[in-house]
Amino acid sequence: MYELYIGNRNYSSWSLRPWVLMRELAIPFAEHVVPFEPGSSWTKFRGFSPSGKVPCLLDGDTVVWDSLGITEYLAERHPAVWPRDPRARAWARCAAAEMHSGFSALRQRCSMNCGLRLRLNEVPPALQRDVDRIDELWSEGLRRFGGPFLAGAAFGAVDAFFAPVAFRVQGYGLALEAPAAGYANRLLALPSMQEWHRAALLEPWRDEEHEAEALAGATLLEDLRAPRGAR
Repeated sequence: MYELYIGNRNYSSWSLRPWVLMRELAIPFAEHVVPFEPGSSWTKFRGFSPSGKVPCLLDGDTVVWDSLGITEYLAERHPAVWPRDPRARAWARCAAAEMHSGFSALRQRCSMNCGLRLRLNEVPPALQRDVDRIDELWSEGLRRFGGPFLAGAAFGAVDAFFAPVAFRVQGYGLALEAPAAGYANRLLALPSMQEWHRAALLEPWRDEEHEAEALAGATLLEDLRAPRGAR
């Protein structure tokens, strides 16, 4: 059985990608949650991940790190990861790669924290460009391939890559046009996303760096998580 190492659900958008993909495609795996710790996460994660980062997938003696590398490794063994239609598959790969390498303003200004509801004090132009591009990309995929997911009727890797954005849309109240907003809501309603969110709210750990990132330039409206340190 695969073993998937992930970080805190509250924060680790990169961990969410392969986790939700495997859950939605019913690919069995054993889960290992390794929380972030100030100043020591890299050393701790190096015990299982060559990069010292999460996520990391173990398949016997094969070690696969980075969410994109994990996705392609799974795709070689599970054909539902990418669409069968060549046009949809090409589009989905491009969109996933764009998410993997881009949207830096969105990442910096809207750090994922599943348990917080925030209001941005301002929306800088760079962030607005990223939000507009998300809106454009999601609307294009839904229009071209018929929905309800980005590359057609079935959930796949491209949806997994944008799943963390749905949590950011919810957490920061990011404004999208109706098709894209509806898609974000569909992602949030998936059983796997609901499972991730429930577990995130129950996590007892807090990482001050991640907490500060989420609150930078934003007003806290609500913290839905269990009290700090509760178990």
